Amino acid sequence: MKKRFAPKLKIKKGDLVQVIAGEYKNVQGEVLEIYPKRQRVLVDGVNMVHKHLKPTNEHPGGIVEQAAPIHISNVMVVDPKSGEPTRVGRRMEDGKLVRYSKSSGEIIK
Repeated sequence: MKKRFAPKLKIKKGDLVQVIAGEYKNVQGEVLEIYPKRQRVLVDGVNMVHKHLKPTNEHPGGIVEQAAPIHISNVMVVDPKSGEPTRVGRRMEDGKLVRYSKSSGEIIK
């Protein structure tokens, strides 16, 4: 059975995250893209793979290194105050729903 909607994720594009599992453990990077239906994120400088490109008029081709998506459960948002990975919560402030760090209570922009 297919799900109708993608789940609400606590990580957004532009967040600074730290990888908590796998080959790139403890590496920090910015989220470049999110794939909610597949529950994957593209993090800058993480899970680098080689891609073989065919030559075209725009580029000469060859082997290019680029980032591949990793599962969202393998990353945590970095706390803006302490610089350590933290869990994320949501709460109402001034009538708006904001994300905040569970460890320090600091609002995540």
